[in-house]
Amino acid sequence: MRKQSGTEVFRITGARQGLADDVRGRQRRYIISMSVRTVSVVLATTLWNVERHVAVVALALGLLLPYVAVVIANAGRENAPSLPSTFVPAPVRPAALGTAATTGPAEPGPEPGSAGHTGDPRPAG
Repeated sequence: MRKQSGTEVFRITGARQGLADDVRGRQRRYIISMSVRTVSVVLATTLWNVERHVAVVALALGLLLPYVAVVIANAGRENAPSLPSTFVPAPVRPAALGTAATTGPAEPGPEPGSAGHTGDPRPAG
């Protein structure tokens, strides 16, 4: 069997990405950030006598980026996505026919617990 390179792979579980993939991604972000820092420091040194305000901004970026790069690299793993729910709610059944819909509105009766109520098992008196 030959592996096709253009096929799309779907993730059907709620599992996080593998540890090796996570470490590789963090290393890539760190290398990119440190490359930007190196370019900004080199830019600051070359522009120091030409464009001082641009050199100061590049130097500030070069000083700030190591902290940001380390925080991003050590940010930890991604949160696990929520798993799909396997609970299927029961369908809502309509009310039974022949109740209030066909007989009309119910007549208000006496308050519960009052003496003389026909459904009250306690003796009146």
